[in-house]
Amino acid sequence: MNKLRFTSSARWAWAPLLAALVLAGCATTPAFEPLPAPTAPSKYKELDGRWLAGVPAETQARGAWWKAFADPELDALIERADQHNTSIQLAGARLAQARALLRSADADRLPQLGLGAGATRQTANPAFGTTAPGTLLNAGASVSWEPDLFGRLAKASNAAALDASSREALLQSTRLLVQADVAQTYFALRALDAERALVRQTVAAYRDTLRLTERRYQAGDVAELDLARVRTEVASTEAQALALDRRRAEVEHALAVLAGELPSSLAVNEVEWAGSPPQVPPGVPGTVLTRRPDVAAAQRAMQAAQLRVGVARAAWFPDVALTASGGFASTDLGDLFKWSARAWGIGALLSLPVFDGGRREAGVQNANALWDAAAAGYREQVLVAFQEVENQLSALRLLADQAGAQAQAVDAASRATVLSTSRYRNGYVSQLELLDARRSELANRRLALQVRAAQYQSKIALIRALGGGWGGGTPTASS
Repeated sequence: MNKLRFTSSARWAWAPLLAALVLAGCATTPAFEPLPAPTAPSKYKELDGRWLAGVPAETQARGAWWKAFADPELDALIERADQHNTSIQLAGARLAQARALLRSADADRLPQLGLGAGATRQTANPAFGTTAPGTLLNAGASVSWEPDLFGRLAKASNAAALDASSREALLQSTRLLVQADVAQTYFALRALDAERALVRQTVAAYRDTLRLTERRYQAGDVAELDLARVRTEVASTEAQALALDRRRAEVEHALAVLAGELPSSLAVNEVEWAGSPPQVPPGVPGTVLTRRPDVAAAQRAMQAAQLRVGVARAAWFPDVALTASGGFASTDLGDLFKWSARAWGIGALLSLPVFDGGRREAGVQNANALWDAAAAGYREQVLVAFQEVENQLSALRLLADQAGAQAQAVDAASRATVLSTSRYRNGYVSQLELLDARRSELANRRLALQVRAAQYQSKIALIRALGGGWGGGTPTASS
């Protein structure tokens, strides 16, 4: 039996690969334990324990939560924003970029194949036993592959996958934020319409009083001071109506930008503001962080930073590359693809920096610092999520109490206006008392509208803080 023999040069050629395999067998990268997430509360203090523990629902469909408000115009505006809003488009582009980087990281783990051909004119060609000028033609293929002996490429690929997943969650978070902004801006517009209608009605009532006062002044029943007071109230209230018109135009323009359109191309007709916001049902989960896409994005960014610590530490281990090439080489084009002109080669390259001035250690320290920053950012995002939920729950509870008290104030102010009008017409009270009663009624009615608008804003903010719903599906309209 013939024995396979290695020459001395062949043994030295395989030495780098053998050394790399030995190092791979005895070297391990540090293991990393995932950081514990902040514990979710079993209940929220604002709901007296009515919230139950929820299962993770990070990928649960949010549904069209805005349909609970039963407003077709709002539905159309949010649909337009989903298609044309620039913030959503920017988040989508960043997601596409992260996915491209993931594909690039995965490609580094695969063998690289290349084809090539060339011609070289040289003055000496020892390979062909001549020193006369000649032309060397070659054509062939090359293959290279870096075996991931220390897991560096795998960790980089996993980190890129987490980055892409984080960007996907941020896209969902941006979409939710835009939807909430559209809803809040739309209901702010409706509240302004209701307030404008109220102020215009008050202007009309003041004009009636002005006409009555002018007749009484011409008859000599009242002094010019009374006439001047009524004219002041008419002009002042008209100025307030114009200020509301200006404010409405600004809000409508902001709504157009959210929908991704020119302000001149969007017009929202003034309609009566009816209905009420959906109610918070019992049994909503307390684990808000399981649904919020921004919290999920922060968690994945932290995990990606954790993996990159391993990538940085793997720089202490040698890099191994395996190469192979094969093809044909000849000085004559006609002989290029003959079997006798074949040429091939294989190789293994082992590289390990001996002294780099502390570059690798600095890389590890930088990766650790980025990991610490991402972990702190994740914990902060979780705490902010719970803060936002508590803020809106307390706001809704206090706004409900405020709305009840304000309704009583409106009833009392309306009754005072009716009584003052009757007594003024019969000459029992002065005009000043009548004007004060009407001014008080207007102020209380406007405040009642503002409280109602705040309830809508807080309800939408709560839905957004919960990740787009109550945790068990799409919110339902209140009965």
